[in-house]
Amino acid sequence: MGKVYATTERVYQAAPARVYEALADYTGTRPKILPAQYSEYEVKAGGSGAGTQVHWKLQATEKRVRDCLFTVAAPSPEQLVETDANSSMVITWTVSAVGESQSKVTVEATWTGAGGIGGFFERTFAPKGLNRIHDQVLANLAGQL
Repeated sequence: MGKVYATTERVYQAAPARVYEALADYTGTRPKILPAQYSEYEVKAGGSGAGTQVHWKLQATEKRVRDCLFTVAAPSPEQLVETDANSSMVITWTVSAVGESQSKVTVEATWTGAGGIGGFFERTFAPKGLNRIHDQVLANLAGQL
């Protein structure tokens, strides 16, 4: 078993504080920016930033659906870290300044993959699929800023 990594980035014409605020809004902005692969989205506790607990199902592939229950931490003013209680998945959202009025969001997802040949295929193909999903989330975020 090895770690699996998926990373996606996008630059926005918005101040970092505004972008972070939108990403940390699990009751308003987040449900609006989720693509069709997400279902059963529900905020269980909190709703803004650290301490939020949120549930969703993620249709990773045609046959693979993950039941996710994430708890959100904010280890720094530019990061949100979502840790899944149902798996080893951790999703880190980092907002950084680019120039005077631009921001870059980096989404990094990590999890412990399967071993053997199944693990090889997971490490090879799962990041590409998750990157496509996160790229759509980031594209949808642009419309909310």
